[in-house]
Amino acid sequence: MPKYQSTPQFEHGLSESTGVLVVNLGTPAAATPAAVRKFLKQFLWDPRVVEYPRVLWWLILNLIILTVRPSRSAAAYRKIWTDAGSPLMIFSQQIATALQQELSGHSSGAVHVELAMSYGDPSISDAVDRLLAKGARRILTLPLYPQYSGTTTASVYDAVARKMGALRWLPETRFISEYHDQLAYIAALANSVREDWEAHGRGDKLLMSFHGVPRSTLLGGDPYHCQCQKTGRLLAAALELDDDDWMLTFQSRVGREEWLRPYTDETIEELGKSGLSRLDVVCPGFATDCLETLEEIAMQNAEIFTEAGGKSLHYIDCLNARDDHVAMLRELIDRHLSGWSSHTDDGEKRRAKELAKAMGASS
Repeated sequence: MPKYQSTPQFEHGLSESTGVLVVNLGTPAAATPAAVRKFLKQFLWDPRVVEYPRVLWWLILNLIILTVRPSRSAAAYRKIWTDAGSPLMIFSQQIATALQQELSGHSSGAVHVELAMSYGDPSISDAVDRLLAKGARRILTLPLYPQYSGTTTASVYDAVARKMGALRWLPETRFISEYHDQLAYIAALANSVREDWEAHGRGDKLLMSFHGVPRSTLLGGDPYHCQCQKTGRLLAAALELDDDDWMLTFQSRVGREEWLRPYTDETIEELGKSGLSRLDVVCPGFATDCLETLEEIAMQNAEIFTEAGGKSLHYIDCLNARDDHVAMLRELIDRHLSGWSSHTDDGEKRRAKELAKAMGASS
């Protein structure tokens, strides 16, 4: 018989609350080879991330990738690391804190926000435990991925489902799968680009770079490619851009398999060779800045651009904890909390507790 996790600190008559689980991808605990290796081992072993046969992939991962990549990736992380730690963690925590403030006094009753990471800490399992300890009987999960992908969003769902499968008393659950075309999300992106242009001037072309995935996922029915394209079209329309003013590409490919095209690095090199003076780059698929935006785009690809003949690549920050980004996420949460209420009459709670004790309950 499996042993299921008991509800922490359970007591009859306690007030119930709603939990919001905010999830981002994750980050190493430090910019060191050992910490990066631990992170990559968990991340790359997820079958949602790499769909190779497990035995073959175990050999490739452990005998090749994890012997070479941690040192190289740690060097890249050190370029963006701050005194407070990883930018992804810092901005994710700021978002969670701001959402907690926004949701205090919510119409549905007490709402508690917890931040979790798909890989590394704080883990999804531990974050759910913290919500349960606060009396959460309803949990809404919000992955910080605007566009749905089986490699990211579905991985969050899997982790939440595994946790729920280990609980004795399941909370009611809801899950936000994407928000790629929400008007408030597009407006926040457009605002961020306009404000950057007002502060730093405008480049000759705007390139929208999304994280790439293997082309096989598109052929298998994953909607990520289509949702990225729609986000790009809507953002271009909001900025009133002509077709020649912008491009959409995919970055961060690894391995020999074909990924979604066009590739960001190849496109940036071609634009540099064409003599383009200034290229602006924004990454609408990332909720927060991270290694892929701050090091890969703003450093690596900026160098590719200038070495090819371009004058300057200007990176536009992710939405991070901007007020309009937090407001958009709050609005999204509000819609998905609709119909949930934790209001229970105090007298009813007392009567329930007295009845439970009369029937032999210890608490």
